[in-house]
Amino acid sequence: MGAAHRKDLVKIVSLLPSATELVCALGAADDLVGISHECDFPVEIRDRRVLTRARIDASGSSAAIDAAVRGVIRDALSIYAVDEAGLAALAPDVIITQDLCEVCAVSLDDVRAAVARLAHRADVQIVTLTPVRLDDVLGDVERVAAALGRAAAGRQVRAALEARIASIAARARAASSRPRVVSLEWIDPLMLGGTWMPELIELAGGLAVGAEAGQPAPTISLDDLGRLAPDVIVVKPCGFDLARALGERAALAAVAAAAPGARIVVTDGNAFFNRPGPRLVESLEIMAACVHPDLFADLAAAHRDVMVDLR
Repeated sequence: MGAAHRKDLVKIVSLLPSATELVCALGAADDLVGISHECDFPVEIRDRRVLTRARIDASGSSAAIDAAVRGVIRDALSIYAVDEAGLAALAPDVIITQDLCEVCAVSLDDVRAAVARLAHRADVQIVTLTPVRLDDVLGDVERVAAALGRAAAGRQVRAALEARIASIAARARAASSRPRVVSLEWIDPLMLGGTWMPELIELAGGLAVGAEAGQPAPTISLDDLGRLAPDVIVVKPCGFDLARALGERAALAAVAAAAPGARIVVTDGNAFFNRPGPRLVESLEIMAACVHPDLFADLAAAHRDVMVDLR
């Protein structure tokens, strides 16, 4: 039998923050032996061995980070490095990684190369996640659960997430208007939220403009932003918590000047929205509070610590 079907301990390495959250939601936190440098939730997993590091300085401004990322990619280097010695020492049964975004996590090719060098671990199972739509994320719940021998838990977690999504969508249908909503994945340069973000906006009772569900994040100019004529702009830079996003004062001022009629809400793009895992449901709640703050006053209150309305 493979590792996914054994009844003894399945040692898991997660190289993706959303996958780490999913492993824990499935009740397998105790089986998690290694994580990426960006895995920070839930807090009880922070003592696990860190197996990746960034090759760029991620402490700068959004513009500086963008330039650094483009430079690494131009030089045909991976943005993240894998600790192969650490991976070998842990001897995992299952490794969960991604094949969606070279900026979000260690590349699948790097993981495969590292595993290939572990000749004594030929039976390592690599679970690759490539979600581009909300239904893909829900499907990954069951895929990961099956790989960990926890299929029943996967079905239960998915059903619970779907019920919460349906509840918010039902409330949103009672809204008297559908504001035009832009979500910003990055703010210097401006990148719109693609993939599952337009779906979250629609479920929250808004009209997603400028980006298409299931497609990559498009880069636009400030003039383009103005032409989209948004009623609401949700700013959630990937990897930035709320305080760090609010610190991008010049970029936020430029956004406000480009779309003077829009209400701008800054949120936590590190914990929410950009992680395709269980907390996408909380992300939907935050989006609903941004789009219809009166209709979803309870959710606005519940998430007041991770969202700031600038107007």
